[in-house]
Amino acid sequence: MVDTANGSALEGPFTRIFKNMALLRESPVGMVGAGIVLFFVVLAVFAPLVAPFDPNQSVLPFAKPLTLSEDGDFFLLGTDQLGRDILSRIIWGGQRVLFYATVATLCAYFVGIVMGLCAGYFRGWVDEVIAFFANVILSFPVMVLYVMIIAKVGASGANIVFAVVFASSPGIMRIVRGVTLDISTREYIAAAQTRGESPWYIMAVEILPNAKGPLIVDFCLRMGYTTITIGALGFLGLGLPPPDPDWGGMITETRAFIMGGFPHMAIIPACAVSLLVLGFNLLADGLREVSLKD
Repeated sequence: MVDTANGSALEGPFTRIFKNMALLRESPVGMVGAGIVLFFVVLAVFAPLVAPFDPNQSVLPFAKPLTLSEDGDFFLLGTDQLGRDILSRIIWGGQRVLFYATVATLCAYFVGIVMGLCAGYFRGWVDEVIAFFANVILSFPVMVLYVMIIAKVGASGANIVFAVVFASSPGIMRIVRGVTLDISTREYIAAAQTRGESPWYIMAVEILPNAKGPLIVDFCLRMGYTTITIGALGFLGLGLPPPDPDWGGMITETRAFIMGGFPHMAIIPACAVSLLVLGFNLLADGLREVSLKD
């Protein structure tokens, strides 16, 4: 159930989400962002079909972009110092980045939403305790916190998810808490309490669907932040473990060859990170624009 005061009592929790996604067509910026993100998603899903080589296969070292080998192999983006096709590694690396970024962001949202709903609905000492721990975590610089956690527990996909959840969920909690404090004063919340509905039912069915607007926009932004985090950790040697490709790891592996006449080895994965983050940011801007019109 949603706010009847807005004339949307019969609207399901996800109806307005799909409506906003349809209205995204009215935002050129949002459509560009959605196109960029969709491009990388399609490449990630169909990586086994579209990648011309195995990402760890050594074919022809130090081939520059648009190179055609004597064996007839064409390297659109060239190869790295070990002879691995950069295009194939970009495609497979994008699959890993999108998978772990999505899992980490979803887990952070689950934890942050639960914390925010509890803090905003129950208030009192529950709010004070949750807010205290959130403020402690948020007092640390985010990247320093990531490095500290990964350096302590080790570099792996699961540990990156843990680090993102630990560092990001307090910020999500603040957003959900603020919206919950506002919505919990509405008349339909009082009506649900009068009917004897449980607090968890009220939070999940009455409050959360009405808080989805800012959360959807923030989710897209945090997907971009998490993508940058995975790339930065890979660049520092704390990212996804080799030999499977990781965009940040590809940059740090090849940066020594930038001044040696092979800058494409590091520039191309750096551009991939930047383009994907740009896509998420543009998508978030488009969704924000649509939500303001709705």
